[in-house]
Amino acid sequence: MDLDRPKPDLIIFDCDGVLVDSELLSCRCLSEVLAQFGLQLSVEQALELFLGRSTGAIEQHYRELGQVLPSEFLSRLKARVLETFAGSLQPIPGVGTVLSRLKTPCCVASSSDLDRVSLSLEVTGLAPHFGDRLYTAQMVRYGKPAPDLFLHAAGKMQASPSRTLVIEDSVSGVQAAKAAGMRVWGFVGGGHYRRRDGRAILSAVGADRVFAQMSDFWGA
Repeated sequence: MDLDRPKPDLIIFDCDGVLVDSELLSCRCLSEVLAQFGLQLSVEQALELFLGRSTGAIEQHYRELGQVLPSEFLSRLKARVLETFAGSLQPIPGVGTVLSRLKTPCCVASSSDLDRVSLSLEVTGLAPHFGDRLYTAQMVRYGKPAPDLFLHAAGKMQASPSRTLVIEDSVSGVQAAKAAGMRVWGFVGGGHYRRRDGRAILSAVGADRVFAQMSDFWGA
């Protein structure tokens, strides 16, 4: 594990696209729910605009376009996502093995809300690896790409940012980790990178290393 650098005191995992293969599912849900309100957004556009970001970023995007989303939008989106995840969500291949072998303290820091993160980990069997060490954008003022969430997680875990390693799959997540003064590895093994050059995308925004399979985690 990056033998030329000190061993981290903490590893922070993003959830969507790193622990669970959820990004395509959630973007399809977003596209479908927006369509119910007469707004057209393709899955590809959703990935480009909102990958790794919170639902607040969705609302802000449409506000800036002069379109206020209906009050029931968020509740309908949440219900659709939770229903879809309960029936279809899968873990990232090999991530359970990585977590089982991991000796370094770890936690989750996600832009998704706590209900969604908890469900994602439960249905994929990953919840026991983290317990209550789950931190979400709901807990801070500014979500990714601001550093607040990662700094909050490191603080709760009593780890120095400079001795923290983040595993991320999104541009906003990589930017947040770098802004927090943390080392960050980009992971591009989720389904949403099958038709995109994730290695180039995440390297361009500062990922220290990029890997595509969890089996490569130890040598990433």
